[in-house]
Amino acid sequence: MTINDIQDQVIEEFSEFEDWMDKYQLLIDLGNEQAPLDDKYKTESNLIDGCQSRVWLQADYVDGKIILSAESDALIVKGIIALLIRVLSGHTPQEILQSDLYFIEEIGLKDHLSPTRSNGLLAMVKQIRIYALAFQAA
Repeated sequence: MTINDIQDQVIEEFSEFEDWMDKYQLLIDLGNEQAPLDDKYKTESNLIDGCQSRVWLQADYVDGKIILSAESDALIVKGIIALLIRVLSGHTPQEILQSDLYFIEEIGLKDHLSPTRSNGLLAMVKQIRIYALAFQAA
């Protein structure tokens, strides 16, 4: 399944809800469904700079694909990173670098996050792209 196919699925899931409180609940549920990050990856070097809450992001390069795992101490942020993992994990560095993450705007996330959470979202995307560049160069 391509990154765009997954983004389209996410858009469809979020379009089932009109009210943003329901969409926030979906985000929280997605975050809670995510497997916890192994404690050995909760290191200073895996903390994402620019996030108000603590977000650890681990990227592994397996058979030419980037496998992402993460955790946050904030419910909404945990849901946001769970969405990013769902969309981007399991793809090649090239696919990640070329992706246009249009789902963020389509589901209204950009408009309904506080400025600090928006900055955190951008920091998460930026960190994933940095991993993709590093693995592509390796």
